[in-house]
Amino acid sequence: MYNGHQSFRKILFGFAFSPKLNINLLETIRIAHFFNAKLILLHVGEKTKKKENEINALLQEIDTEGLPIDIQWKEGKPIKTIRKACDEFKIDLLILGALQHENMYRFYVGSIARKLTRQVSCSVLLLIRPSEIRVACNHLVVNGLNAPDTANTIANAFYVANTLGAKQITIVEEILNKEIHVDVEDHRSLKKAYIIKERLKNREESRVRKIVGALPKIYTQSIKIRNQSIFGKRGYSIGHYAEVVRADLLVMNAPSKSTIFDRIFPHDIEYILSDLPTDLLIIRN
Repeated sequence: MYNGHQSFRKILFGFAFSPKLNINLLETIRIAHFFNAKLILLHVGEKTKKKENEINALLQEIDTEGLPIDIQWKEGKPIKTIRKACDEFKIDLLILGALQHENMYRFYVGSIARKLTRQVSCSVLLLIRPSEIRVACNHLVVNGLNAPDTANTIANAFYVANTLGAKQITIVEEILNKEIHVDVEDHRSLKKAYIIKERLKNREESRVRKIVGALPKIYTQSIKIRNQSIFGKRGYSIGHYAEVVRADLLVMNAPSKSTIFDRIFPHDIEYILSDLPTDLLIIRN
């Protein structure tokens, strides 16, 4: 059932003074313009005249006309400080400049990103492919998991797709291999496994079609919609798929709050965060 989507009216960008600050800032401001949002720039660390001059100089080089921008400086531990700032400013979307496969500047990736995605009360966008010249966001891949938050995530994926002008959304239903319950030992068992797979695919696709069918036509009429069922390990499978089809944005349910069990056995989101295939939007209901 369609219960509406979130609107990203307040965006917070947590930034560090890394080599990619300029391009991450440019991409963030571009996104804020698309969503007609107020932008808060937050640096966790000491405020110095040098840092202040640097961020102001960067902002002067970027078109910020009509965009409300507020720069905040807070000292403390990154995770706790960012989490409190998201609550304090009632943030709808937290943007972090994630760096893929880099060793020196990993301030907002790795364990920090994993903890933030679990602890903040808003949605999170991890940028790994910011560009000085806008690269059109044409194809979104979104999870179609059989989970309570999935309908909300899919609704928000269509909201984002329409806002950014995307042309296609692929909804991926990851099905665990253990659901087949057949040991393939001969031709007969192979045929049985195939039949069960088809039934599972039809079941999942029917469930997702109902979710999409409940959305307002204005959100779906101009977008090509595709369903894709994948058998495999959740998180790893959809991340690999997004990479193979060269998706511009991967949209996922937010992970649950961290427990001791989660620290021992990785969740689906852990596989994606460990090797981001593309920009990742995590929707918090």
